[in-house]
Amino acid sequence: MESAWEWSSPTCPRLAAPPLQATPRVSLLHCVLLAASCCIPLAMPPGGANEGEWAAVERRGPHLWASGRPFVVHGFNTYWLMYFAGDPATRPAVTAALADAAGAGLNVCRTWAFNDGGYRALQLKPFSYDEEVFQALDFVISEARNHKVRLILSLCNNWKDYGGKAQYVRWGKEAGLHLTSDDAFFSDATIKSYYKAFVKAVLTRKNTITNVAYMDDPTILAWELINEPHCHSDPSGDTLQAWIEEMASYVKSIDPVHLLEIGVEGYYGPSTPELLHVNPDAYSGTIGTDFIRNHRALGIDLASIHIYSDNWLPHSEEDSHLQFVKTWMQQHIDDAANLLGMPILIGEFGVSLKCGKFGHKFREAFMETVYSTFLRSWKSGVIGGGCLVWQLFPESTEHMDDGYAVFFAKSPSTLKLLTDHSRSLES
Repeated sequence: MESAWEWSSPTCPRLAAPPLQATPRVSLLHCVLLAASCCIPLAMPPGGANEGEWAAVERRGPHLWASGRPFVVHGFNTYWLMYFAGDPATRPAVTAALADAAGAGLNVCRTWAFNDGGYRALQLKPFSYDEEVFQALDFVISEARNHKVRLILSLCNNWKDYGGKAQYVRWGKEAGLHLTSDDAFFSDATIKSYYKAFVKAVLTRKNTITNVAYMDDPTILAWELINEPHCHSDPSGDTLQAWIEEMASYVKSIDPVHLLEIGVEGYYGPSTPELLHVNPDAYSGTIGTDFIRNHRALGIDLASIHIYSDNWLPHSEEDSHLQFVKTWMQQHIDDAANLLGMPILIGEFGVSLKCGKFGHKFREAFMETVYSTFLRSWKSGVIGGGCLVWQLFPESTEHMDDGYAVFFAKSPSTLKLLTDHSRSLES
């Protein structure tokens, strides 16, 4: 999802998040590719834990394993961790977010490992990176390990927030390239070299707190190529597919151990015309993504989808929304297991409370539907992977609420739902 909304439905527009400024201190409340499915030791983590206690998460067919046991993602999104870690005034919110989530039994956080241009940027310009911001990301990874939370680190944004592909194209134009749209991000050789250089800088980074290179750190569960990629200029999907294949191969050439996912929402495309009806609308099948084809790219380990029926469907009939969630999930679970042979990752799902279209009761019914649908397939042995809610915030970050934020202190029933799901995964 866009962290500050780019796309809107006619019934519930996505609202721009408040600017990220310093705030007062907050309270604490498959060779290469085949290797990805084998157990390859990573560096010993900090804090005295041995490899068996904190081993890398690995893929075994459609299931995830760690330390000789099945591993299920019970996760959350908090995209701004690196940004907040860069300021001593807001850094405690990072610890609070991870502590709150861990206390509810959540074990994976998906967050941005990019900020391209602009304020507090990690990537100042192509091939140039801010050491202080990198140290903020070091802190995020170290704190995640301290709270026994794994990370999915996204490497770029389709949307303009935090720079994204638009900033890459802007840099290209400043360098004299003739680029006609932001989709040049996926095809121009120079722009792709910018992205590859950034990816290499992140993957090979040595954490200044733990002294462990990111590519050797089992705290990182997976890399994500780009959040919600769209390539409207080529609805055939060929351009985006070529980019996915190239970048998946590049990531695995540097880091063959960590898992890799794309970051797509899961829309079916031209390669499976018989499944286009599963999409929320006809337009979804024309934006250059193609769920089955995309995930057949060598090097991709996790089949990613997102779920936002509140924005995707034009009406507010609750039972219809819940039925859509079940159908959307079950089709992708079946395809991930039977056609792709890989785990399913519901990388984002949520319901906005901001426009009044839905309330807390429906949000929790929505979340329960997501969890129960996945749980049935997991307990029957069909598939592994898991779900990450969008999004969890600690106290005193209300100014960041995009309508989807869950605050445990204000939502005890939601906290209970998340805790109950943790227990279900353990039983």
